[in-house]
Amino acid sequence: MNSKAVSVFFLCLSGFYSKAQTDSTKIKSYADQVMIRVNLDTNIENYTFSEGGEENLNQTILSINNKTKTSLSIDYKIISATLSFTPRFFPGNNDNERKGNSSYTDLRFRFFPKRFIQTVYYKNVKGFYVENMQDLLPGWQKDRDPYIKFPNLRIQTFGGSTSYIVNKDFSLKSLYTQGEWQKNSKGSWVPFLDYDFTIFSNMIDGLKSKEYQYNFGANIGYFYNWVIAEKVNISPFLTLGIGGKFSSFKDTLENGSKGPKQNEQYVTVKGSGGLHIGYNSDRFLFGGKLNFTAIAYDEKENATVENNNVYGLLYIGYRFPPPKVVKRNYDKIQKKIPIL
Repeated sequence: MNSKAVSVFFLCLSGFYSKAQTDSTKIKSYADQVMIRVNLDTNIENYTFSEGGEENLNQTILSINNKTKTSLSIDYKIISATLSFTPRFFPGNNDNERKGNSSYTDLRFRFFPKRFIQTVYYKNVKGFYVENMQDLLPGWQKDRDPYIKFPNLRIQTFGGSTSYIVNKDFSLKSLYTQGEWQKNSKGSWVPFLDYDFTIFSNMIDGLKSKEYQYNFGANIGYFYNWVIAEKVNISPFLTLGIGGKFSSFKDTLENGSKGPKQNEQYVTVKGSGGLHIGYNSDRFLFGGKLNFTAIAYDEKENATVENNNVYGLLYIGYRFPPPKVVKRNYDKIQKKIPIL
């Protein structure tokens, strides 16, 4: 992560923070409304494997054959549910002949009990190709030559995160799901834990391999909601964290038997940031986000694995009173589970 860029980002956050108003923030909640939201973004999986020092650095970038994904979200009360997928009719999502066939599904739920935010999700990605072929094979032509493909490489992730909003007058929900609207400019530190269980599976020349990874991290972020007009806000954020990765790996040998089990442990370093610009009314809302994420760990001496991404997102949403059947069933469930 570029240190100058991070420094500039912190200066911007400091400038925004100095503009914060001293009176108590008023937050308008839309919990009694159903909100439907459509997102269009370029947040797609890719992994970078680096070997060697600065003078003889070799990198291999694995990516999926999907460049744009769509998310459909529905929010009511303290629950937000989102389903993400990659429609094939979008340009860049259907070059199967040269890059192979890829699939992507992401299902996640967010809960907002008081000042906590709890996220749980399941993600399934299959079908990768080597994106930087020109770096690996001199003379390789993008419009003519095929890519190296890993059609059976599948990554399944079961994960979650738990966040706590330090400033009670700050609404992180207004930035995450637009389920609230914060009328006055405010910021807050947000510590959070993230954790997941990931399964990597592949088959090459009839030989299966499978790796299990357990990941966890402790992070701290600063979020600022700058209300520049009655219905318009600009919201930058930056997070940093450190964590651990525990890996268990076992190959299938040529005779069909299982190879010896290998266990590894790594220290991970994480960072993310971005800028959100949004418009909000009682019925309609829309906006855009520009985010970056960076995760890295040293796999062995002079070898680093990174999962880096810079992506944009556009969203549009609409709120309406809940149908009677939705309200009635939610109220029944809430009686049994008061936290809802």
